[in-house]
Amino acid sequence: MLKGCAAMVLGLAAMSANANIYTATLSGAVEAPPNESPGTGTVTVDFDIATHTMTIDVTFSGLLGNTTAAHIHCCTAVPGTGTAGVATELPTFTGFPIGVTFGTYSHVFDTSLAATWNPNFVNTFGGGTIAGAETAFMAGLESGSAYLNLHTSFAGGGEIRGFLQPVPEPATFALLALGAPVVLLAARRRRGK
Repeated sequence: MLKGCAAMVLGLAAMSANANIYTATLSGAVEAPPNESPGTGTVTVDFDIATHTMTIDVTFSGLLGNTTAAHIHCCTAVPGTGTAGVATELPTFTGFPIGVTFGTYSHVFDTSLAATWNPNFVNTFGGGTIAGAETAFMAGLESGSAYLNLHTSFAGGGEIRGFLQPVPEPATFALLALGAPVVLLAARRRRGK
């Protein structure tokens, strides 16, 4: 029984190991330096290193300036603070709405393509390879040292941004739910001996 539960737990962990979801709330208060923009937004990034796909969904409104660029920066020295160079394509995401103060965006990127990445990020963090860039980017997302930034005519360095944070997957909750009875059973058996 214990071995069967352990195998199921490991199987669920393997299923969730490749695809990861990250979210952030965007605001001027999170910018470096912070600004008084009333703009807000949300972003969800679904990064699957096994299939080389990254889906980015952004919603934003209330900007003081018109959008000029949007991309993900990585990797800050301290998670959740500081600045970093652009990791994703330049000058902005393919098809991102430019010249607006509100909008939505959704795009699926092929992360095995060089065009998805800033060449400086590939060389600096990825050791000169796309596979290295994917691995470094995943590490930045996992550690909270990657952020999405919306640049505008009001704030060229960025009007609103948010640090991407991992979202626990249902499989993670399943692991916890399955693991608790296993631990309790093992503790009960130890007490009985």
